[in-house]
Amino acid sequence: MESKEIRELSIKEIEERIENNELALKKMKLNHAVSPLDNPMKLKENKKTLARLKTILTEKQKAEIADS
Repeated sequence: MESKEIRELSIKEIEERIENNELALKKMKLNHAVSPLDNPMKLKENKKTLARLKTILTEKQKAEIADS
């Protein structure tokens, strides 16, 4: 998911995606510990997407506070 796509989402949608991605990342890590993933780069990509989501969420929350 690219930054442009994330910026179009509302704060609530971003929070939901963060929860889903964190859960998916935990499952992927557990599965990778038991048996190696076909593509371990998915872990890295999931971490980056999660970081993007959290960063943009923080930006939106700060902008909302500033507008108030």
